[in-house]
Amino acid sequence: MNKMVANVYCVGRNYRQHAKELGNDVPTEPMIFLKPSHAVLAMDGKGIKLPEERGEVHYETELVLRIGRPYQPGMSVDELVDVIAFGIDFTLRDVQNELKKKGHPWTAAKGFLGSAPMTPYIAFPGEAEVAKEDFLLRINGEMVQRGNVSNMIFSLQTIVEYIAEHYGLGEGDLIFTGTPEGVGPVYAGDKLELIYGSQVLGSCIIESGPSRV
Repeated sequence: MNKMVANVYCVGRNYRQHAKELGNDVPTEPMIFLKPSHAVLAMDGKGIKLPEERGEVHYETELVLRIGRPYQPGMSVDELVDVIAFGIDFTLRDVQNELKKKGHPWTAAKGFLGSAPMTPYIAFPGEAEVAKEDFLLRINGEMVQRGNVSNMIFSLQTIVEYIAEHYGLGEGDLIFTGTPEGVGPVYAGDKLELIYGSQVLGSCIIESGPSRV
């Protein structure tokens, strides 16, 4: 990525149907967790390596906001965000399920190296405009996930205000804004493409990861 990455905030369960597909309660306020900045890498057509023997690795396709200036109370998301990307919140699902049973943090399931690949940045057209196009994930030529920010439980404005109030928000921070329904596993050899509207913004090959057989 060609811009500095500071904090990497992620919003969990921000699409109602995604919460339901995993059997989770729908949250009443934004559910925030973090990934290390080292988890971020570019979806530039090259191979990426995922854990091979830690159970299923699931894709979760998301709109990613980049904060372009320090937050001041009252700022709109349109003022704060300079560019956006689309990314994948890779999740070690079996590991996460065990952590949830024990009441432990999700870091081991969500924060591993390479768990946050992102497309190149594009200009942020504004909260209203970005909802005019769907974002999609295609694996091996097949569309597997489709989302639109208009279906979020918590709007982009609500998310930035909540994170700013509780954790702070400044230039270089990234926000993975949540995934729609349709998550599933990836395997070694898969080709992933992230699409916004009709444009392929980024792709990668799973160089190593769980085996399909």
